[in-house]
Amino acid sequence: MTGRSLSAAAARYTARKGNKQRSNSNNGADWQARAWEMYNNVPEVRFAATWIGNAMAGARLYAGYRADDRTIQPAPDGHPAAEAVARIGGGPDGQAAMLGRFGKYLIVPGEGWIVVLPGEFEEQWHTLSTGEIRQQSGKLVAEIDGEQVEVPPHDPDSPYDDAPVAIRVWEPHPEKHMEADSPVRSSLQLLEELQLLNSAVAAIARSRLTGRGVLLVPKGTRFPTTPGSSDAEDDLIEVFMEVAETAIREPESAAATVPIILEVPGDAIGQIQRLTFESDFDELAIKLREEAIRRFATGLDFPAEILLGLGDVNHWGTWALTQEAIRLGVEPRLRTVAHAFTTQWLRPLLESQGVPDAERWLVWYDTSPLRVRANRSQTAIDLFKLEAISDTAVRRETGFDESDAPHATTATDADQEQEPSVTPTTRLPVDENPSEPNTLPAAAPSDALIAAVDGIVWAALSSAGEKLRKTPACPRSERARAREITAASLHSALPVEADQIDRWKLLDGVWVRVPEIAARYGLNADCLTSTLDNYTRELIAAGVEHDYKHVPAVVAPCLAGAA
Repeated sequence: MTGRSLSAAAARYTARKGNKQRSNSNNGADWQARAWEMYNNVPEVRFAATWIGNAMAGARLYAGYRADDRTIQPAPDGHPAAEAVARIGGGPDGQAAMLGRFGKYLIVPGEGWIVVLPGEFEEQWHTLSTGEIRQQSGKLVAEIDGEQVEVPPHDPDSPYDDAPVAIRVWEPHPEKHMEADSPVRSSLQLLEELQLLNSAVAAIARSRLTGRGVLLVPKGTRFPTTPGSSDAEDDLIEVFMEVAETAIREPESAAATVPIILEVPGDAIGQIQRLTFESDFDELAIKLREEAIRRFATGLDFPAEILLGLGDVNHWGTWALTQEAIRLGVEPRLRTVAHAFTTQWLRPLLESQGVPDAERWLVWYDTSPLRVRANRSQTAIDLFKLEAISDTAVRRETGFDESDAPHATTATDADQEQEPSVTPTTRLPVDENPSEPNTLPAAAPSDALIAAVDGIVWAALSSAGEKLRKTPACPRSERARAREITAASLHSALPVEADQIDRWKLLDGVWVRVPEIAARYGLNADCLTSTLDNYTRELIAAGVEHDYKHVPAVVAPCLAGAA
């Protein structure tokens, strides 16, 4: 197979003579077959590949335009690039399936193929492994749904046409660009050791079903015959072998647990001894297996805790590790697949249609659906107490759904709950003291105070949003899109941990005018500052936008103190 040398790991199958593209069918088949064997036999390999695949499937592909400042802006609706990207994989569901399969391909063999077949109304997209592709008589033969489909070579000098397209996508090896590389490749020897240790542990467990050691009996000791046998006496060895075979063949049978009952001469009992052979390797094999799993986990290009488990990590740490796994393990592979779609599919298509600046259009990805926030249940409850979010939002963040909401009282229930009639002898539980109470409810905040506090909170969130655009929460590739969002609302679109508010100094210097506002309306400055700071932090950490109607509840504690 020949092809063009590309700066990135994607190439369309061509018949152009010149630079020789190395086929992994010769150079990589051995290690790739071993890698797939590990995927099939070692659950840790399967878990790592499946985790990356599922994460990639949760991303969204879209058409982007690379601006002069290197940022990527989404294509407007109706643009040929947007329409072409929407057709990839047959739509969002097909794209998710393709990305999910490529996640496994890039972890295990390090490469995969995209085959696009023309259809009457739309293309048919297929994602295939190297085992489903072969070269035959100058053509590429792809096995699709059990059928052999020929893909003729494409001439890169000819304009884009409706012929089938086969695109090889691979993770390039740093030493030889045309060869594939993967995390499993460098761990093959380690994984083979892990298989041996698994076998050793299995042998240890199996051996304990029948016992270990040597039983010493006096020479010439004979035992009674088993039922149904001849009058001849059975040897002890035959008795043990029969019981051992039954225990292995039928682990649930009584032979696996009930002791063997033998009748022997009394003077021979004291001479029967059992010798055991204790081995330190039994315990060592389990420790070595755990170490091998840990080494494999650290050899992956995402946090080892994803594979080893997150039992000792709190919810903030879990969120941070997940973000790191997305950044290091998921996004680089999304870039590899997106580059393949861009260079081998989208740009040739746009060039054939005469779209201006075709080289600036690209297929890009959005991982925001993967960036799940940390547990927000307590934050939701606190905001609900301030009337800042609805009861529906509280149920959602605490793991309940609308079926758990209290139901409205029916007409029948209302009839049953009517107050009983009051007879002249009934004494009502009321305070009959005619004097005025000595406490009064706190005064409601004035419209001027509400407007002033609303302006301060809005300004604080705007300042925090401007700073947030320059933090790791907003990658450079997303800053163009972030600029389209009002600064005061940006925290609702980007994940922010509670401790990151201080680390990134999002609220530094935003409350300088609070003492002036507090003095103007007769409030305690410290109370108002603390109340607004807590409220704003809750909004940022929870990703909830500020609303003018929340202000009366926010300032109420300070009004009560002033009264």
